[in-house]
Amino acid sequence: MSTVSVVIPAYNDAVMLKECLRTLGEQIRPADEVIVVDNGSTDDTAEVAREFGATVVHQPVRGIFPAAAAGYDAASGDIIARLDADSRAPVDWIAHLEAEFTITPEIGVLTGPGEFYDGNPVITWLGENLYIGGYFWFGGLWLDNGPIFGSNFAMRRDVWLRVRDLVHRSIRRVHDDLDLSLHLPPDVVVRVDETLRVGISARPFSSWRGFGRRLGWAYLTFHMNWPESSPWRIRAARAEYLASHPSDEGDATSTV
Repeated sequence: MSTVSVVIPAYNDAVMLKECLRTLGEQIRPADEVIVVDNGSTDDTAEVAREFGATVVHQPVRGIFPAAAAGYDAASGDIIARLDADSRAPVDWIAHLEAEFTITPEIGVLTGPGEFYDGNPVITWLGENLYIGGYFWFGGLWLDNGPIFGSNFAMRRDVWLRVRDLVHRSIRRVHDDLDLSLHLPPDVVVRVDETLRVGISARPFSSWRGFGRRLGWAYLTFHMNWPESSPWRIRAARAEYLASHPSDEGDATSTV
């Protein structure tokens, strides 16, 4: 049996975090370890985490990637899973992750979409179809592999150990999940599982400014990784790897 660590970066999110941790406490397959990374909160985020039995890691450098990376470093599980503080995991989320990694050992990263549990119908449609749907579509074309959705994914511990010194983990405005996706070695298979879903908040998309800020982060992330992570270089590296490992070619498909 694999051990599973769940990492949750949080900044002044005590109320949302309490609900997130409640859903983790109801899992039919409990996490072996829950790590909440307090990103310099001034509310009782850390106290809420401890109340639910989570390990608290302090990361004073502000930003999602600095916080998430500190949590990944601290995680001891064979599988490192990730939620946001405002995520709500269904009761079989961890069991689903563990089953996929066990049944399909070639998977290095497993990810899925999110479903908004708040927000008006227009924001919900735009967020789920244009932002999340567009991210998976465009990211799949760019990467020749499934992109990672940071609010709902898990990776094998060895995957993180291979890339943690390559990613832009200290930069606040980088898209952490996209940057991680762009730095994965060509032998790492990302599976996008449409049935692996978590509830997410529409707060980041409650204004056009918030929506535009995230698009700006995406542009910056692509720009910072250019040309090393250009589509042709990524595809060439994948093709070279598969040519030297023909037995792995059947494992290259990433979407179910």
